[in-house]
Amino acid sequence: MDIQRGIAVAPGVAIGPALILDTEGYRIAERTLPAERVPAEVARLRKALHDAAAEAEQTQARVGAQLGGQYGAIFGAHALLLADPALATELEALIRAERYTAEYAVSRVIRRFAKALESIDDPTLRGRVSDLYDVEKRLLRLLLGQQGEQLGQLTEPVVVLATDLTPSQTAGLNPKLVHAFATEAGGRTSHTAIVAGVLEIPAVVGLGKFLTDVSGGDIVIVDGYRGMVILDPDPETITRYERAARELRNRASSDRQALRYLPADTRDRVTVQLLGNIEFPQEAEHCLECGAEGVGLYRTEFLYLNRQTDPTEEEHYEAYLKVLRTLGPRRPLVIRTLDLGADKFPRLASAHERNPFLGLRSVRLCLRNSTLFKTQLRAILRASAHGDVRLLFPMISTMLELRQCKLLLAEVKEDLEEDGLAFNPDVPIGTMIEVPAAAILAESFAREVDFFSIGTNDLVQYTLAADRNNETVASLYNAGDPAVLRLIDQVAQAAGNAGVEVTVCGEMGGDPPYTLLLLGLGVRLLSAAPHKLPGMKKLIRAVSVDEAEAVARDALRLETARDVNNYLREQTRRILPESVN
Repeated sequence: MDIQRGIAVAPGVAIGPALILDTEGYRIAERTLPAERVPAEVARLRKALHDAAAEAEQTQARVGAQLGGQYGAIFGAHALLLADPALATELEALIRAERYTAEYAVSRVIRRFAKALESIDDPTLRGRVSDLYDVEKRLLRLLLGQQGEQLGQLTEPVVVLATDLTPSQTAGLNPKLVHAFATEAGGRTSHTAIVAGVLEIPAVVGLGKFLTDVSGGDIVIVDGYRGMVILDPDPETITRYERAARELRNRASSDRQALRYLPADTRDRVTVQLLGNIEFPQEAEHCLECGAEGVGLYRTEFLYLNRQTDPTEEEHYEAYLKVLRTLGPRRPLVIRTLDLGADKFPRLASAHERNPFLGLRSVRLCLRNSTLFKTQLRAILRASAHGDVRLLFPMISTMLELRQCKLLLAEVKEDLEEDGLAFNPDVPIGTMIEVPAAAILAESFAREVDFFSIGTNDLVQYTLAADRNNETVASLYNAGDPAVLRLIDQVAQAAGNAGVEVTVCGEMGGDPPYTLLLLGLGVRLLSAAPHKLPGMKKLIRAVSVDEAEAVARDALRLETARDVNNYLREQTRRILPESVN
């Protein structure tokens, strides 16, 4: 049994067979076989080794003729490995002794070779690891007789393991068949992590190199509470986790039902409004099931998922109407305009940006592409005639950007009036506070907008200059850092002085210790992933505003993120012990 530790990004526990995406999605459905099948399995292995070696030799000849002998030699090395009697002997021994299937034996042996090479202090030898994976893929294809199984076409439950997953790949996961995933790369608030939370798939990211330690078909446990992946767990561990998973599911279901219709009022009767974050229209129903009073953040860029053309105005409009039909006329729907680029659908931004997170993304991209922007603004305004729609501009960093956005919105309103189309002319306008410049200018921005929405995911990243997708700086990316807390406090005060609503819509607000802190800083609207709302409501109902304000004052005096987080966990545990894992 081997325990890998990473960053917990979506809660839950899952146990199942591994599907390793760096083997192109080949699912090894069978690990062992009856004794009578062993001779046939050895014969099947020998044929695959022979055919794979022949393929590699043909590739060597073809590539050598086209590009030169030095390039063809790469595949010559593959052919030599495949024809090596020592490899065949080791694979056959595993099949005979352990009764492994040929494909499982191949994955086990080649990944052991790869791990050994990665440990050698020789860049040339370490560079041959990719050759081993190519050999593994070739053999698996011949043995399984199938193309790589696409994530959207799974037929059996799996636990997906990968170097990384894009937001598009994650959004395409079927929770009924992908019971969890774990990746070597990634951070706590990467968009892959956010989508995992939305889909309620247990997930752990930022594990570092571990894929050479596991083979396709191995049983693994993903613990999305403690950020652990357990490889090859023993029977006792599996039994313990199965019991824990049942208990956690039952508790979550009980809390959801008990709290759904109760108000998010503090002990001293101060009301906090809890809203849900969504990526897709169909999630609005789940928000209501979890007790949300509306949608506080609709991330509309996922309308661009798995397509090469931009959505039309009608496609935008219909998506927004679908949410409004679910919410009804009185519940708010905050629609964030397109936040494209960087790690989200970068095809729409510059292909050669050196640092896309500081480049042409989000509202900057929209202002550069006014046709794209106006299409969405028209659809949002048209939808505003059918419910409580509010419009939110992301990643505003200067007053000029905000005024340019408002100018374009005014132009679209004029166009709709000329076209005779209904809309709410007084649709509330908000700006996201997610870069330090916006937080510092909050007092000025408050005179220009109806509400603020603090996007803590990016605010933490930009304040601390720590890429939220980079596991090597994960220790620096910390929402409890005093610099972040002071910026949030400054924004909350500016909003309060101007009579402007302020919401926190980043992942920070969904974590009970931070829920307590934000309540103490004066935030009365919180928007989070739907599954987090019951826990937030439970904490809010257990505390008074005076208590929360005292906690916030003490937290603001602390000098390190570690001290802040330890203090907040301690206070949250005192108020509601079960809310802190």
